[in-house]
Amino acid sequence: MHPAARPTDQDLLRARQPLGDFELTVCTDGSFLLDGGAMFGVVPKTLWQRRMPADENNCVLLGLNTLIVRTGRHTVLIETGIGNKQSAKMQQIHRNQALLPSSLAAAGIRPEEVDVVVNTHLHFDHCGWNTTLHPDGSVTPTFPNARYFAHRGEVEHGHRQLDRDRVSYLSPNYDPLIESGQMTLLDEDSIRQNPQIVPGVSVEVYPGHTAQMLGIHIESTGPGGTRQKACYIGDLLPTANHLDPTWVMGFDLDPLRCIAERKRYLKRAVDEDILTVFTHDHHTPLGRIGWNEKGKPVIV
Repeated sequence: MHPAARPTDQDLLRARQPLGDFELTVCTDGSFLLDGGAMFGVVPKTLWQRRMPADENNCVLLGLNTLIVRTGRHTVLIETGIGNKQSAKMQQIHRNQALLPSSLAAAGIRPEEVDVVVNTHLHFDHCGWNTTLHPDGSVTPTFPNARYFAHRGEVEHGHRQLDRDRVSYLSPNYDPLIESGQMTLLDEDSIRQNPQIVPGVSVEVYPGHTAQMLGIHIESTGPGGTRQKACYIGDLLPTANHLDPTWVMGFDLDPLRCIAERKRYLKRAVDEDILTVFTHDHHTPLGRIGWNEKGKPVIV
């Protein structure tokens, strides 16, 4: 995305553009705050704050980007933000706004028309609007006609409620969908045999942030029969400020694997001219990656 086209903080639609015969729309669940040190791991603050300024509490502003892919046959929704199940304490910490329903309405997308929902992983800030919490305490699917997809290993890991990351996994975001049969759980074998979710949308495992995090690949035929590509890469590259392979997060469970997977993805993104969608970049929700004069990855 060209800097002149960067959305403002108030924009419910973060980006919209064609990809071959498909239409891509970036909606938002709003923004939220996280500790800048956690977002950049061992990188010194004197370096990362040049790219992403922190507030007086050392927090940085992050986005909650949901990608809508309209293929002509399917309406695919990738990631569902934080949702409306956060406790009052967590809302006070994160200052999130639960805007996805309003954002979808602004994009002219009704929840009933979404027929596929894909989660890269099941941390609370990626699958919150999978379901909706009602005043009476009940939880129902936000997208009643959709098939949901996630990795089986994510569910198993979340159920273990490990000290390291149990706060990130909220059962009401996915267990009701599993119990009803509305969520399909993928594994390595099923992905290897058939990575395609619907024609033009497929998944690939990019471990590091979590052991089974998924990247979502989108391909469509453009003018002259050329294939155009995009990828929702999840928390492998949470923002455009994380393109340096070594700038991994404190949240990443396997930092060394994350570095290796970043290098693998970055080479592919440049070689294949992939439009990358950043899950947590509030102002640069998508962009194409290239190498600068020093051989470093940058948005071009």
